[in-house]
This record gives sequence, structure tokens and C-alpha cells, in this order.
Amino acid sequence: MSKSSASALQGTTAKFWRCICRFGVLAALIVGLTAATGVNAQGSTEAAKPGFVTVAGSSFMLDGGEFRVAGVNNHYLTFGSEREVLAVLDDAVAMGANVVRTFLQPVIGSTDGTVPTIWDFTSAAEASNLGVKGNYLLSFNPATRSMAIHDEGFRKVDFLIAEAAKRNLRLMIAFLDFWAYTGGSQQMRAWYGSTDKTGFFFKDERTKADYRAWVHYVVNRRNRLTGIAYKDDPTIMAWELMNEPNAQPDQLRDAWIAEMAALVKTIAPKQLLTSGHANTGTKMSDLLLKDIDYSGWHGYPKYYGQTAADFRDQIVEFCGIARKAGKPALLSEFGWARSNRGQPAAYDDWLATLDQQEGCAGWIVWRLVSRQDHGRFPADAHDQFDIRNDGSPLWSVMRAAAARTLRKPPAN
Repeated sequence: MSKSSASALQGTTAKFWRCICRFGVLAALIVGLTAATGVNAQGSTEAAKPGFVTVAGSSFMLDGGEFRVAGVNNHYLTFGSEREVLAVLDDAVAMGANVVRTFLQPVIGSTDGTVPTIWDFTSAAEASNLGVKGNYLLSFNPATRSMAIHDEGFRKVDFLIAEAAKRNLRLMIAFLDFWAYTGGSQQMRAWYGSTDKTGFFFKDERTKADYRAWVHYVVNRRNRLTGIAYKDDPTIMAWELMNEPNAQPDQLRDAWIAEMAALVKTIAPKQLLTSGHANTGTKMSDLLLKDIDYSGWHGYPKYYGQTAADFRDQIVEFCGIARKAGKPALLSEFGWARSNRGQPAAYDDWLATLDQQEGCAGWIVWRLVSRQDHGRFPADAHDQFDIRNDGSPLWSVMRAAAARTLRKPPAN
């Protein structure tokens, strides 16, 4: 959401099946192939990869049982202080969450200043309000005219993954943010002098090459604290291609998602993948893409002119779409300002409704924030979406909702 808001392996397997069937090879060979790859005839990876969350129809699965998602979003986990990161993870556990979603950021211009940073990289604000305190993951190298990866910046990502694992929390990580709040794709198109916010990044060969190199680096990185490569770590439940890849026109977005999804599923086949698109207008059309394991949508009634009842109806509709598609769906962001009367009751109603729908595998609220280094919660005067471990009625509702979601019996 603009904060104001099966796999490539399966495709290869299918081609192999057609080939060996054409030449009359015994069916037993087919069975052996599917067992080796962990892909069954329905495109499920349920039997594969112990310890990794997989999909079976419109459900997530973990070691043979259904894995429901009661999750939280947080946007500063890759640049906040260690104390701030631990506070968020501990509050997620206190809420009863089992999944945390975040983005890989920040992205800056060149470190020598010759290629400008288009956002306030030097802000002294608290982490929740995008004060990054000199931390970054990507910059531009004027000498090579291409992306430069800041390896030291990944110490914070290593820390996040290691600490999430200690708490039995699963992570959903977007490779990049579309928006310019901490650089994202907007900073990367600005590296090459473009002012086109919705097209350039997704079609220019330089930014596409940068993105591919970035994905390769991320999934192959070996965590300095755990010794585990990111692509081999079951703590990372899923990757998102981008938080809200708002490419225009739609055909460009779909082509980019299909291309990059095939790449990710080739090099990180153990983990799940989704597009990260907000999907409200497109009604989760990415469910139709073969390398997308599940879909999600971002629900903000204020920004779509909806009432609380309208949004409840949308939950029913979107869960039905996922059920028909035979893939899981998540309400992967949602928020309604606390200035709205009945905000806690609305959240309770929405999440209870979602729990009753086939097709939806859970929810991830926007956003959980914890005490900052100065010891106070962020002010949250603008969107008023923040969830806090403060004993408030909303906190109580979220704890109860998480318990209800995770107690839900497996679907028949």
C-alpha cells in the first residue's frame, strides 16, 4: 500500500512428463520424478521440503499440517536499531502472530553524492518515521554506471532472520519497495535519469539487470550469524517480488512479474513466492501466473471509498476468487484509522469473516510498531493504523484474532 498506502521447476517437470510419455517410458519413472522434485500431479508441494511452508490447493502447509497465517507488517526491520527490531519481534510474539512481513530497504543514490538520493536519507527522525541513521542496502556506482550492493548493510537483515528464527516466527520479505519513502524502485530509476515512475524500472534493461543481480545476491547470501544461505532458510516463508509493483500499463506489470517470478522460482525453489501487488483493482489476477504460489491484497477502506461493511464483502469476494483459482490468498495489508468509530469492532468482524472463508489462508495487519530507542511509541498522527502492545482495546482484539485464526481447524 502507498503508505499514505506451479514454479519454474514444475514447468520443467511437466515438459519432461510429456516427453517421456510420448516415448512410452513406464509410469513408475514418472512417479519417481515427481517424488524427487517434490511436486505432485496437482501442482502441490505439500510433500516436499520438511520445515518449509508449502502450498496445497488454497492452503499453506507445514510438515503435513495446515499452516494458517496471523501476521504483522513492519517497515523498519532492515534499518532500525537491534533494540527496535527485537521489540517488534517480541511484540509480534506477544500478539500471538506467527508471520512478520517486511521489505529490503533503503536504496540511495551514489555514496559520493554525484547521483542524488531522491528522499531524505539524512533525516534524524525515529526509525518508524524513516530515520535510517546511515543504513542502506543499495547504492549507485558512478564508475560502473550500475547498482552497488552494500554488504555491510545486510548485517541487519542477518540479525532479523536469526532473531525471528529464535522466536519461531516466519518471515515474508519483499525484495524491494515500489515507493520512494526509503528509495525503492523510484531511486533505482532515478539512477539512470528517468522521471517515469510507473514504466521505466519495469522495462529498461539496466534496471531489470540490476533487479536480477539483486535477487541473485539476496537469495544466495549466507547469513553470518546462522551460516545458512537465505534460500535454504525455512524461516523465510516467502519472497515478494516487490511491495506493490505499480507498473503501468497492466500488461507491463504482468510481463515483469512473470519474468522475475520464473527467475526467483529457479534459484530459490524451496520458498514460496508472490508478486506483492496490492491487487485490489485487479482482484488478484496474479493467481493465474504459474510461478506465483499465492496471492494477497491490500485493504484500506479509506483509500478505496469503502465502508467497513463494503470491506467485509470484499473479503468474502476475494477469498472466493482464491478458492476457485486453487491457490491461497492472504489479506497481506489492511488498516483503518483509529479515529473511525468502532475500529476495534471492525477489525474483529473482518478477521472473523476471513476465518470463515475457504480460499483465504490468513491475514497480516498494517502495521505493528513498538517502542523506539527513545522509549516511546511513534506518534502515528497521519494514517493512524499503528498496532501497539499497549493494552488498548485494539491490541486485545488483535490478540484474540490471532488466537482464533491459529486455532482454526484444517479445512475439510
